[in-house]
Amino acid sequence: MPYAIIRTAGKQYRAEPGKVLRIPSLEGDAGSEVVFDEVLLSSDGNTIKAGAPVLDGAKVTAEIVRHGLADKIVVFKFRRRKNYARKQGHRQGFTEVRIRDISVA
Repeated sequence: MPYAIIRTAGKQYRAEPGKVLRIPSLEGDAGSEVVFDEVLLSSDGNTIKAGAPVLDGAKVTAEIVRHGLADKIVVFKFRRRKNYARKQGHRQGFTEVRIRDISVA
């Protein structure tokens, strides 16, 4: 099964055709196409090609499925005996993309 390691937003993901990835927020509407051109490694099932640092001419095309917010995390800061306590919540945005095609030149 072919796969590729792509880099987006400073993180690396393993992309396979048909797989849905949850990555940090991207611009674009649901249903639009996005192209990842920072392909670090690619495999067709038999041979592996590694870039230094990226593969020239390689790209991964994907379709934006939806945008959303992750589960809430609670940030609680506390200093004992100082009458200091702060509670704050945060929900990180994400974009789900469905990998369509992996092409290596």
